[in-house]
Amino acid sequence: MRIHGDKFKDECGVFGIAGHVDAARHAYLGLYGLQHRGQESAGIVSSDGVRLHRERGMGYVADVFSPEVLERLVGTFALGHVRYSTYGESTSANAQPILTESWRGPIAIAHNGNLVNAAQLRHQLEAEGAIFQSTSDTEVVLHLLARSSEENLDAALLDVLRFVRGAFSLLLLTPTRLYAIRDPYVVRPLCFGQMNGGHVVASETCAFDLIGAKYIRDVKPGEILSIGDDGLRSLTLGSSERRAHCIFEHVYFSRPDSLVFERSVHQSRHEMGRELALECPVAADVVVPVPDSGVTAALGYAEASGIPFDFGLIRNHYEGRTFIEPRQSIRHFGVKVKLNPVKRILSGRRVILIDDSIVRGTTSRKIVEMVRNAGASEVHLRISSPPTVGPCYYGIDTPTSSELIANNKTVRQIEEFTRADSLGYLSIEGLRKAVDAGSHFCSACFDQQYPIPLRIDSIQKELFEDGAETDATVEKAL
Repeated sequence: MRIHGDKFKDECGVFGIAGHVDAARHAYLGLYGLQHRGQESAGIVSSDGVRLHRERGMGYVADVFSPEVLERLVGTFALGHVRYSTYGESTSANAQPILTESWRGPIAIAHNGNLVNAAQLRHQLEAEGAIFQSTSDTEVVLHLLARSSEENLDAALLDVLRFVRGAFSLLLLTPTRLYAIRDPYVVRPLCFGQMNGGHVVASETCAFDLIGAKYIRDVKPGEILSIGDDGLRSLTLGSSERRAHCIFEHVYFSRPDSLVFERSVHQSRHEMGRELALECPVAADVVVPVPDSGVTAALGYAEASGIPFDFGLIRNHYEGRTFIEPRQSIRHFGVKVKLNPVKRILSGRRVILIDDSIVRGTTSRKIVEMVRNAGASEVHLRISSPPTVGPCYYGIDTPTSSELIANNKTVRQIEEFTRADSLGYLSIEGLRKAVDAGSHFCSACFDQQYPIPLRIDSIQKELFEDGAETDATVEKAL
């Protein structure tokens, strides 16, 4: 698994629209609103009622889709995807949506999440002659659909998705129907809306805001929404005994202007900051966020503590995907490209630095040093989530346990490593209170309590007639 700097990577974003004369352009705008969820590749498939048309490429949405490219995406149905790989290589072959032809006709698929038994399913499918065009776990679903003896696609989806384990918010497109599917644990977000008589689905409601769509509700646990010119129908795979919404969606991934799991992300992060101020108070002169993800929590911390908020760090939003480093080494060059201190705000002051998480600790250490070099008399690091101690297997790209600093060091040792004057984390109890979680959230990255079993179970034998055991296993997690 890979991480980007010292932050978890956003997983993926999906968007679908049905029954609109300008479907592809609205899909483009929807993906633009979801760009924060994946910057590696982008793709759109449209349907004209007979054929599917696909355009995809590596890079940002605006780089992949020119007006000329969008002109080729004709039809009143479209689905789109922005990707950062949590499973499979970073190549154009893995860019989604994946499009395939089978006896069922053309089908396109886009996926947010991670299938924990994808390796086992793929191993067995390949042993029986299946040829894969990518290394993405998503393609497994297409091969299972091709194998199913159910002629009706609705029935085939119900047939094969019971064999899939893990987190999946899936969109499928045929020439005449758009499907929106959510796993029974509802790990990843997927919301449903309407605009101008058409239907839209997306990973976050911020995609609706950009195109003027109205949010109606979230796709339900284990629900399959089937949308066509004849209207909307709902099927169910069945729900699990518990919900397992990814709590990190509210900590970091989702945009603060979105509703995710039917709750305002901005409200959650503001409450995280307030709880953090109550749990980890310290005497200081100014509360400074690490932009952008620390901003809302810092506002909450400042409000609860009565300490003024200010932007002591400015983020460069235009650093792009890559940059050319100078020939002569500049200390902490990568961090300096992204952040720059405002010395007038920091000099001679006791600073509370608010960030959403610490992964390996290396970037936090550089930022603390940057703030101190700008003249801060004290730097107190406050994290608006608990210590991250476990990898995620449900669609977030996280390092292994050995790379997570909180899994190997105490809070005091991390404090010494980052060279902060003090370090404080929000407790799991405080986090759950902030997001009004109850028992509905997965917090395995903080407590290693994985809600979806990570090892293959006996149901796989049902799928393959010979019942052969596979030798592939997922990475040991517990």
